[in-house]
Amino acid sequence: MKQRPIPSINLARLIREGGSTSAKDEIWDYIALPNERIPLVGPAVWRVSVTKMEGEGGVDFWLSGEIAGNALMECRRCLTPTPAAVRAHFQYLLRYQSGLAHLEAIEENEEEILLFGHPDLDLEPLLSEAFALELPYTVLCKEDCKGLCPVCGANLNEVDCGHQAKTHSRLEAELSKLLDGLKD
Repeated sequence: MKQRPIPSINLARLIREGGSTSAKDEIWDYIALPNERIPLVGPAVWRVSVTKMEGEGGVDFWLSGEIAGNALMECRRCLTPTPAAVRAHFQYLLRYQSGLAHLEAIEENEEEILLFGHPDLDLEPLLSEAFALELPYTVLCKEDCKGLCPVCGANLNEVDCGHQAKTHSRLEAELSKLLDGLKD
C-alpha cells in the first residue's frame, strides 16, 4: 500500500522573518480521524494561508482555510453508498512553542489558541476536524428512496420482494381518527 502523504505547511521562514504563506493540495481516499476514516469520492481539495502576528502572549499566527470534497456516506433509508458534498471553512489562532510534539489547545482571554512545536505544521488534524464537522447528519441516495423491506431487508429501489409491511389495525384506526380530527 502506498504511503499517504500527510498535509503540512512549513512555517520556518514565517517564524524567523514574518509575513504570510499559503499552501494547497488534495487528500485522496479518506479523511483520517482519530478513531475512524471518512471515505472520499475523488479528492478533497484544501488550501490554507498563515500570517504572522505580534500578540500579547508572544508571536502568534493566524491560519485560515477551507477544504471541500465528497464524502461517501450511507443512504439513511437503503444504506446504499452515497456521495455527500462537504465544504468547510476554518480559522485558528496558532502559537509556536519549540519542542512540543503535538498540537495542544489552550484557552487565553476566552480565546482558543493552538500551540505547535515544529516548523512543519501538521495540517491533517485541522483539516480532518473541519471536514468532519460539516458532514451532513444523513443523506438520501435519491429523494424518493424506498428504503429496505422491514420483512426481508431487500432494497426496495432494486426489487419488489412482495412483502407487505405489517400494520397494526388498532394503531391505524387511531391514527386515522387523529388525522381526520386535524382536517376539521
